[in-house]
Amino acid sequence: MSENQAEAAAKPGVPARKKDRTHWLYIAVITAVVLGVAVGLVAPEFAKSLKPLGDGFVNLIKMMIGPVIFCTIVLGIGSIAKAATVGKVGGLALVYFIAMSTFALAIGLVVGNFVHPGTGLKLTPYNPAAAGDVDPTVKFLMEIIPGSVPVLPVLFVALLVGFALQQMGPTAQPLIKGLTLVQGVVFRILTMIMWVAPIGAFGAIAAVVGSTGWAAVGAMFLLMAAFYLTCAVFIVGVLGTLLKVVTGVSILKLMKYLGREYLLIFSTSSSETALPRLIAKMEHAGVSKPVVGVTVPTGYSFNLDGTAIYLTMASLFVANAMGIQMSLGEQIGLLVFMIIASKGAAGVTGAGLATLAAGLQAHRADLLGGMGVIVGIDKFMSEARALTNFTGNAVATLLIGKWVGEIDLGQVNRVLSGDDRFDEATMLAHGEADLHEPTSVTAEPAVDGSTTDRLAGTGSSATR
Repeated sequence: MSENQAEAAAKPGVPARKKDRTHWLYIAVITAVVLGVAVGLVAPEFAKSLKPLGDGFVNLIKMMIGPVIFCTIVLGIGSIAKAATVGKVGGLALVYFIAMSTFALAIGLVVGNFVHPGTGLKLTPYNPAAAGDVDPTVKFLMEIIPGSVPVLPVLFVALLVGFALQQMGPTAQPLIKGLTLVQGVVFRILTMIMWVAPIGAFGAIAAVVGSTGWAAVGAMFLLMAAFYLTCAVFIVGVLGTLLKVVTGVSILKLMKYLGREYLLIFSTSSSETALPRLIAKMEHAGVSKPVVGVTVPTGYSFNLDGTAIYLTMASLFVANAMGIQMSLGEQIGLLVFMIIASKGAAGVTGAGLATLAAGLQAHRADLLGGMGVIVGIDKFMSEARALTNFTGNAVATLLIGKWVGEIDLGQVNRVLSGDDRFDEATMLAHGEADLHEPTSVTAEPAVDGSTTDRLAGTGSSATR
């Protein structure tokens, strides 16, 4: 329970917020991974026969790639255009967000090529034609799931439609609202699919551990360790250096100031829970309300540094696990695709996996067969993604404030040194709705409890 929830619960007549249902999905996936590893080690032959469970789940994700990419890209263009109209702050923030996301994606590729996670797993995609003894029931169920549509043509059409709707101006609003409803249906289906993720993770992990033994466990731990270390280096080395050079502020002092928010994010695996607190704390630290009101909510949509690192490292993990080498050109193409697609990764459970699957299919469709393992370990990396995204937005707020001259560095130093402590009572008097009034940018809980930021008038959303 967060501090706000605890305080609300203490007030008579104010009910405490119930724990989100996806909390149990999170636990179920972790449990499924542990059971999958155990079955793979104890009964390897039986574990190998569970592979269709993981393949079936991956096929369900593939089925949703086209609709997810189309809806999020079209509506994401609307969000970008709306943010840019806020003025100098919005335009500068978008340029910074795109630059940092691109840099984070590139770092993920560099580390992935250096560490080579997943090498030696020898994963293979589901291929009923190559196995004559496939159970007829399994084959029947696998054939029920429709195939995916080509990703790059969908992306191209989505970009054209998005910019065309922008040129139509106010007359396009009915179409945008209609597409928003369609997006809601697509995400609801995706959420339904994610509830069978524990089954898919169990089958995929059991099969790969049954085939390779402890090597699979070591490869997964290598990816997770490399990802956590990369996120730490990115925060301290990249963001910390940039913050020190531009503002003279220490990243370690900033992180200490945001300590309670880090604990909240770590306990929920979602940076959404700390959004109103980040806005209040950045205002208290000396950044002007308009700058905070534009930068923080927009950053929750477009400044996803941790997610960017994850997307490229996970892609290389799958490629290495399947013994497929991606050329430099393919990796650069993947980076460019992820720059665009990650801006449309909406705050619904599974959208991140759909974005990852879209990138793999766009460049090497044969890599999709190895995504089942990622489903299992994805949850273990969600905390690092959320913490990195959150820190990136806190740093961005201070940087944008400095660049536009809307920051009191004296107040920043007093706050970070502990001379002017943040008053927790302001979180009660300063309601979440009020935090977003200055810029008509709001943040609301998405289907899975993560943050969905909506820029008023666009009907679009995107988040961590």
